[in-house]
Amino acid sequence: MIPMSTLERTAYELMAKAAIEIPDDYLAGLRRCANTETGDLSAFVIQAMLENYEAAKQDRRAMCGDTGLPRWYVKIGNEAKMEGGPVALEAALRRATARATREVPLRPNRVHPLWRTDHDNNVGINAPEIEYAFHPDVDWIDLTTVHKGGLFGSDYRMLFPGDGIEGIKRFYLDTLIGFGKRGLACQPAIVGVGLGGSKDTSVVLGKQASCLRVVGSRNPDPKIAALEDEFKQLGNSIGMGAMGFIGTSMVIDCHIEVGYCRTGGMPMSVHMFCLSSRRATARIHPDGKVEFRTDPEWFTDYSRRSTVEWERPLVEAAE
Repeated sequence: MIPMSTLERTAYELMAKAAIEIPDDYLAGLRRCANTETGDLSAFVIQAMLENYEAAKQDRRAMCGDTGLPRWYVKIGNEAKMEGGPVALEAALRRATARATREVPLRPNRVHPLWRTDHDNNVGINAPEIEYAFHPDVDWIDLTTVHKGGLFGSDYRMLFPGDGIEGIKRFYLDTLIGFGKRGLACQPAIVGVGLGGSKDTSVVLGKQASCLRVVGSRNPDPKIAALEDEFKQLGNSIGMGAMGFIGTSMVIDCHIEVGYCRTGGMPMSVHMFCLSSRRATARIHPDGKVEFRTDPEWFTDYSRRSTVEWERPLVEAAE
């Protein structure tokens, strides 16, 4: 039985880690951009960002004044048992969010859409968002927090089968150019693309692809993996670099996730994670042991299963 006190304490620690400690995979990608960027202003901004990350870590304070909208991704093992159940878990995550807003501190960004009511703690109606996934044959719980900007950096379009791969590329480039010209994203960024599913699923997949996969990871479908490589190169060929200045570092990496969709359509969403790529994950075991990491490991063979029953990989089945 996982104690709720352990889950709440871990959730609070994750909030601080996400706001302050930028993941190594993103930092490595940004350093590669710093080595290749040809635009003077863009190169200057990238170097300033790297220095800011180090200062934030040393001072133990949030690296960006706008700490985005904190949200949660929870993966529950099929054999996991938690004190108080899922309702108690949601209450713990809300308490951890409010405490972190006060103590880290995070900027209180959540308000009522009509009355602009602000509780100064990033908690309210349907806030913070909590998304769930499950995994077979394990007894742990994974908590992941992501602090993503909630105003811009996302777009959606209903494409059609006849648009094909070229139509997908066109919308991808249109979106990146529009974001860059209008200042609607903080790049260099990890770009996520959601293809297929229903309209809402497409948007969810795109956001998860940008926020929950690490730089350098590739979709297990080799054709999609090749598209990810191509899209990364395309994104860096439009003449835009850091924060919209002239350059070649718009995209740190591109991740694509897919879902089966209606025969007549091909929904597509594009999301840019902000330049701080704030995410942190912890796995909590029944004995109270907590393991922190920066790779959410959200997408798995199980989550991407395409059959009615899950067909375990041969290696896993043999173990």
